[in-house]
Order: sequence, then C-alpha cells, then structure tokens
Amino acid sequence: MFKKRINKLMDKLKMDEQYSEQSSLKDINLKEQIIDSSLEKNIETFQFLYSIPTNTDVKIRQIKMSGFPKKVAILYISSIIDTKIIEDNVIKALQQNNDPSARIENIISAESVNILQKIEDILKEINKGSAALFVEGEAEAYLIGAANFQGRSIEKPENEVSLKGPKEAFNEKAMTNISLIRKKIKNENLVVESTTISKRSKNELYIVYIKDLVNNELLQNVKDKVNSFDIDAIQNLSILEELIDERPRSLFPTILYTERPDRATHYIEDSFIVLLMENSPGALILPATFWSFYHSSDDRYLRFLYGNFTRFIRILALFITLFTSAIYVAITNFHAEMVPADLLLAISANREKVPFPSFIEVLMMETAFELIREAGLRVPNPIGPTIGIVGALILGQAAVQANIVSPIVVIVVALGGLSSFAVGDISMNFAIRLSRFFIIFSAGVFGIYGMTAIFTLALFYFVSLKSFGVPYLAPMTPKYISSQDTIFRKIIKNERFRPGYLKPKDIEKKAGDTK
Repeated sequence: MFKKRINKLMDKLKMDEQYSEQSSLKDINLKEQIIDSSLEKNIETFQFLYSIPTNTDVKIRQIKMSGFPKKVAILYISSIIDTKIIEDNVIKALQQNNDPSARIENIISAESVNILQKIEDILKEINKGSAALFVEGEAEAYLIGAANFQGRSIEKPENEVSLKGPKEAFNEKAMTNISLIRKKIKNENLVVESTTISKRSKNELYIVYIKDLVNNELLQNVKDKVNSFDIDAIQNLSILEELIDERPRSLFPTILYTERPDRATHYIEDSFIVLLMENSPGALILPATFWSFYHSSDDRYLRFLYGNFTRFIRILALFITLFTSAIYVAITNFHAEMVPADLLLAISANREKVPFPSFIEVLMMETAFELIREAGLRVPNPIGPTIGIVGALILGQAAVQANIVSPIVVIVVALGGLSSFAVGDISMNFAIRLSRFFIIFSAGVFGIYGMTAIFTLALFYFVSLKSFGVPYLAPMTPKYISSQDTIFRKIIKNERFRPGYLKPKDIEKKAGDTK
C-alpha cells in the first residue's frame, strides 16, 4: 500500500515536470520600445509579435515603388480590413507619385492617417483595423484607417417591440450604433469619447453625451468607474454592467439596458450618459431610476391618453404578478373570514381532494410556470411558443385531473404569470419574478401581515438604492424639479424640465407654453 502511494506521488511529480513555467516578459518589454529606422528590423519585430507565418490572416507586403524612392512594407490583418482601400489609396498613390521628396501623408489619400512610433500603440491600431506602413530609414509608422469588421445589418428590436416608433435596433458594430444616434442628434455638442477598458483584449468603450447638458461631476464619476478595472477582457456591455454596478448583488437593476437607438437618444437629450461597445447590440444608460425600467418608448409615441392607459395597465399587471398568488395563499391559510361564504365554499369544494396545502400548490405551479417559460426561451424559435402553450395546457389540465392542484390555483398562477410579461425590461422582469417568490413565502408563514411587512421592507430598500449617486425613486422621492414623468406622463408640450436629480447644465427644455 505504501509503495503504491509513493509511485502515485512520483507519477504526479513527473506530470508536473512536463510543463515548465513560461513568461511573456520578452513580449512586454518589446512592446514598450520605439520602432527602428531599419525596415528589415521592423519587419522582424512584427513578424515575431504576430507569429508570422503561423498567424495566417496577418499579412506583410514589401513593395518597391517606381514613384517612390524608398522601400516600404505594409502590415495588416486581412480578416478585419478593406484591402481595396489599401490598393487604391496607398499602393496606387505611391506608384503614381512623381515627387520623390513628397512625404507619405501627403501622397496617400486615405480617410485617416496617424503617425506613431511606440510599438504598443502601433499594435493597438493594427488590431483595430488599421494598416501599418513602414518606410526604409524612418523610425515611425503610418497607420491608415481601413477597418472592415463583419457584422449583421440593422434589424428590428427583438426584446423591445415598437408599435408606433422607429423599427431600427442597435447591432454589434459600435460605429453603426454611433451613426444611428448621430442621425437623430445633429448637434456639435454631441461627444463620443473612446477609452480602452481591458489590458489584453484592448476592448474599446464609447461614452456618449451632450457636453453642454451633462453634469461634469457625474461624467467624471462614470469615467473613473470604467477606467478603474484591472482586467484582461470585457467583451460586451452585459459584463461591463455588472462590473460598474455599485451594488452588483442587488435584486433590482440600477443600470438600464436598451437595444433601441431612439430610446438611447431620448435619454442623451435629457442629459443622461450612454455607453456603447463593439460586440454589443445595445447600449447602457446611466444613471437609471426605477421609473426608467417601468417606462416604454411607445408611451411617448402614443397619444397622451393612450400612453397613460398602457402605463395604468402595466402598473396594474405589476401588482397582479406580485400579489395574486400570495393573496390566495394568505386568505386560504389565515384569513378565510375575508372571503364571501359562497366563494369560500367553492374554493373548499375544489380543494377537497387535493392532498397538499395551498402554499405547496401555488409553489409547485409557480415553479412549473417558470420551467415552461425557460424551456420556451431555450428551444429553437419555431417550436418555442408551441412548447410554452402546449406544455402549460397539458400540465395544468393533467394536474387538475390528477387532483394534485385545484382549478383555482391554475387560474391564479396563470394570471400572475401572464401579468409578468407586461414588465418589458429583462432585468426588471427577473427582479419582479424573484420578488414574487419572497412574497409568497411571507404570505405562507405570516399571511397578510407578512406580505405587508416584506412590501414595506422593499420600499425601505428602494429608498436606500442609488445609481451613480442618483436616488432610485427620484423624482417621486426625494422631490426634484423635473417633468415629473413617473407613473403617468404629462402632455409633451408641458414637459418643460429635464431631470433635476441629474443636475444638468441646462435644466429647461423650453418646450413651449405650459398654459
């Protein structure tokens, strides 16, 4: 036995010795240097850094031009660049040049040309889709913008359905998303700042705001937050959202995510800040209040009465999904005297053969409803809705016939579940669904008193929440000068003020006469 243990230990040590520790210190030191005036040395340096020829989509072309006296080399990544731009604006321009003393930046006709010397900066631009032009005898590189990243075209929003508003949605290209915003805000004060937020993947984040509206302290707070990460990669906004959230363990979201350019534009014009990234078909809007998640873009596109009617339906659905199942559990277990005698007899008759208490009944059906909803989301689109509808019908009918649950429980749970779909924002929808289980548990243990207690605690919790220093329930509490767009909205011409809780530089929209 002892000999076997010794042999196992020796085998483990041999396995560990197969892989020696390695370091990338040589690469790091090399990137911090300045490029050489020797073209051959520069080519060797970048061949080493890009692992050429092993790295097959990175190309180096050495060219001797008849119209240019010096030998040049062009380095680019073929999979993310438009080679036609390089051929037409760089190579042909150099070949057709008749002035041997002309400088490179005066010869080529590319849209953007940057001159860099540090290897790390050059690598960053090449990885973003630029072509690097090296010239014999010059200790600098010319970076020509020719990016052509592949992606899908502009499509309709999938999660934020538009009834009357624009049908455009963000896609995974940040430049396309910025273009969609600039199409709506034709203003020289619209600023798009770019910053790198990861060390290894060099992910770019774009901060969009209107400089003569946004509060400078809020803007600096956001910049400090996004620049404080010491992390290798942040590939999309969903990951960034959790990183910059002041209370990432909070049940309720404090940063608004949208995939609609018109919605992002509306918030920018109200002095909010919008974040965009490559690979993310959406935008983050911050700071966000509870009312941001409750509102919908279509509220403003519909007439005043129609928009407020949909808001009334939405707030009613919110309370139905939160409290319907919990009220049923509380009444049947603790407060039977609150129900009319005829209804109480009907409930008792339906539950006569059911072996479980109402609390267990509701819990089982709520869990089954969540399982059906999750299964419908994960299966392919053509059969997803079918599975949801058929699964709910079959399970509900079979459960009633088997006397596992009573028919009224199926009605109560279905009503609460369907009402939850009225909450459009994904993050807030999850928060409401999880909150429903907390309220059901409190009703099962303490009845109506438990429901009241947990609702009161939730209000205290809401008051304690902040999003980048902004109270979660503003402008309802605390009160601020604003358009008072909370549960219901005003007529648009009466919305004179931007949100006062953001402390904008210009609080008045000057929307016209308020009489």
